[in-house]
Amino acid sequence: MKIKSSVRSKLSSHAQTLGMLPVLLLLCLGLAIANDRFLSIGNLSIVLQQASVNTVLAAGMTFVILTGGIDLSVGAIVALSAMVSLITSLNPEMAMFAIPLGLLAGILVGTINGFLVARLGLPSFIVTLASLTAVRGLARLIGNDQTIFNADLPFAVIGNGSLFGISYLVIIAFLVILISWFVLRRTVYGLHIYAVGGNPKAAHVSGLKLTWLTFSVFLVSGFLAALGGIMAAARLFAANGLQMGQGYELDAIAAVILGGISFKGGLGSIWGALVGALIIAVLSNGLILAGVSEIWQYIVKGAVIVLAVGIDKYRLKLSQA
Repeated sequence: MKIKSSVRSKLSSHAQTLGMLPVLLLLCLGLAIANDRFLSIGNLSIVLQQASVNTVLAAGMTFVILTGGIDLSVGAIVALSAMVSLITSLNPEMAMFAIPLGLLAGILVGTINGFLVARLGLPSFIVTLASLTAVRGLARLIGNDQTIFNADLPFAVIGNGSLFGISYLVIIAFLVILISWFVLRRTVYGLHIYAVGGNPKAAHVSGLKLTWLTFSVFLVSGFLAALGGIMAAARLFAANGLQMGQGYELDAIAAVILGGISFKGGLGSIWGALVGALIIAVLSNGLILAGVSEIWQYIVKGAVIVLAVGIDKYRLKLSQA
């Protein structure tokens, strides 16, 4: 019995350490064999750029899910932030405020979400589902339900420039992951977030400020979703309140859960979210290269989300064995 317990403990440790990295590597290997274009420098660059926005959103979602909550509004915040930034940039006298105002839009939505969940005690699922609808409507309203273009976008370099051949989008996404790792693993604030998600009652008894911690993670999520919106707008020179960010919340959730962050909170690493985001991007790219229709891409992504939840449940069983 002791031997079996030891084996289970080792399996659990290895599973938590490696996460979904082996799956990512196997997926890349399979796609490379199936299509010789997959490993081309140009295609890999596209994959990393496609993963960058989702990585930033997944980082914010990680903070929320680690506390046992969820944020369904991030896709709508992407649209709102992008619209605010694009509309502001069209005014030469206000162009310098395009990015700050775009980020402020996300912070305001995060503040409202955090207040309703942390202060009023409303379920995060219901609150952010309502925000998803309301914020999407606001994004459409401020743009008169039209696509906003700006060929002279002042911050276009973010989406189309590079440093030593590496896209700024990729650099920003990696910096977000690095800063998030430091905050979550090397600060008291981060340790408290894990404590809240791991055992809320114990965290409350130990004197942690649960209201503030819960409020703050929605603020982080709103800010990073807004940053993702600015990155997306910078890449496209455009924004659309209806279509932009559609389904991004599902991609972010799938990335986080695939990356090993438990829906129940208190378990997982931000690096896992990065791996999860790369899996989503690689999978999407592989489907496009294979000529799979957009309809089937949605079906496959839905299946991946179900798989992610199943993996999360199995991982929890391993950790409790």
